[in-house]
Amino acid sequence: MRVLLAEDDEALVAGLRPALERAGYAVDVAGDGVTALLAAASTDYDVIILDLGLPRKSGVDVLREWRAAQRTMPVVVLTARDTWQEKVTVLNSGADDYVCKPFHTEELLARLAAVIKRSAGKARPTGPLTRGNLSLDETTQSIRLDGGDPLALSSIEFRLLRCFMLHAGQILSQQRLIDHVYDNSTEHDSNVIEAHVTRLRRKIGREWIQTRRGQGYVFDAPPAP
Repeated sequence: MRVLLAEDDEALVAGLRPALERAGYAVDVAGDGVTALLAAASTDYDVIILDLGLPRKSGVDVLREWRAAQRTMPVVVLTARDTWQEKVTVLNSGADDYVCKPFHTEELLARLAAVIKRSAGKARPTGPLTRGNLSLDETTQSIRLDGGDPLALSSIEFRLLRCFMLHAGQILSQQRLIDHVYDNSTEHDSNVIEAHVTRLRRKIGREWIQTRRGQGYVFDAPPAP
């Protein structure tokens, strides 16, 4: 999953970015509101973490511009002000959720996972992602098939499978998968997704991921025998 962290507090970014990456997110950082607008204009983020006190353009103004432009990506707001009036303003401006500073990283990660699942149309905001007899535990970054023993995934395999499961049945191009799996600072060649799909198929079974030549891949549960 690709996340934009729009935050100007360098110490907070230094602590939060590694935690997000360990949780399976590819992280881009914007240190002010104008940069955040430009980043989201060129990248389809799965979720955005937006600080309200950004320089150059406030987080509320940025959020309102996104929603006025019909940008529907989930946004979790960070705010140092916890009055009910502030919360009402944030939610009325189009935020999906908010976290008050100071906060526990585990709480933020849980809220991110919840809004991503809701935006993808998942009924359950908590618990493992499931499709057929395949279960993905986002906490341990492992899978279970038919309720068997957990099988660990690499960080890229985890990001890739989570993207597939949140968009099951949809054709996902290689470029779209790259955009969701890697941040802007990571170098990759045109064959990297194909290589990771091959490794993922070895773990879950080739029948789960179908290749659509010239289009990309489709993930879904194989038909029952």
